[in-house]
Amino acid sequence: MRIDRRSLFGFAAAVAGGASAPSALAQMRPGPLLAPPDPTEVWKLWPNGAPGGERVTVTPVVTERSTDPAFHDRFAQYTTDPILTVMRPITPNGASMILIPGGGYKWSVVDKEGMDVARVFAEAGVTCFVLRYRLPADGWAAGAEAPLQDAQRAVRMVRSRAAEFGLDPARVAVLGASAGGHLAGWATAETTAAYTPVDAHDEVSLRPDFSILMYPVATMADPFVHAGSREQLLGTAPSPERIKAHSLEEMDWTGAPPVWLIHAIDDASVVVENSLNLLSALRRAKVPAEAHLFEEGGHGFGVRLIAGKPADTWPEIALRFGKRHGWVA
Repeated sequence: MRIDRRSLFGFAAAVAGGASAPSALAQMRPGPLLAPPDPTEVWKLWPNGAPGGERVTVTPVVTERSTDPAFHDRFAQYTTDPILTVMRPITPNGASMILIPGGGYKWSVVDKEGMDVARVFAEAGVTCFVLRYRLPADGWAAGAEAPLQDAQRAVRMVRSRAAEFGLDPARVAVLGASAGGHLAGWATAETTAAYTPVDAHDEVSLRPDFSILMYPVATMADPFVHAGSREQLLGTAPSPERIKAHSLEEMDWTGAPPVWLIHAIDDASVVVENSLNLLSALRRAKVPAEAHLFEEGGHGFGVRLIAGKPADTWPEIALRFGKRHGWVA
């Protein structure tokens, strides 16, 4: 498949609402520049409610941070009914992707690392599913494993329904950013289900076929840990054993699918050593892996915050790696 870079990243810039965006998007829609509408197709992950919610008392809320009508910048907190929002391409290529946004395990961003990124990959023919997952400190019986349950269930649902929507069940990818990168990496390394099967969707494999990790919160150990993510996931004083068990670089990556990493060297929130040490672990496990480090970009750039910078080529590079490893046909 040949990707037209100008078309693909021009669209990304349009979603961004950046300096070059108005002219591109204005041609698509008359009147004021407005954020694209959300997809209307939504899948609930759990048919009878998420497991282990007997003591959960939080009320879900979605907050809008953007004051610019050209783009949304929302984050979701206290999710109790996890969902996949489906973004279908005009011309699907059979590949699918579950997007797991970040938020320090305190919330989950909706747009910056979810809808915005999904639109770019949908332009390339990938059917995208944006995951809104439960958070570990909200009282779920599974605690730290509650978001893992949602990620594993999402992979199984997309794979089990693949033929129904013309998708290849052997080309299911995950993309995770920041703390979502930790969750996506965890779901890629882990081979044991974190929950009891609930229906026929759980009869298929829970492991993705391809993994993209953006500036991932990989380690839970000092000195490179993102302390806020660790506290939300493991509490204020986790044991050394729990820290090791939840650090991606310490997990068993044997037989894992290809992993593609991206990180900005100037990331002051989740330092680049998270990706570097994870890459070393992947190499030791002989996992096909590729890492791209950019001089600038900071943290949480998605596609919108790096429009016009060298790192804005990352979706195209990731697609090429995916093509070499059979994810994109």
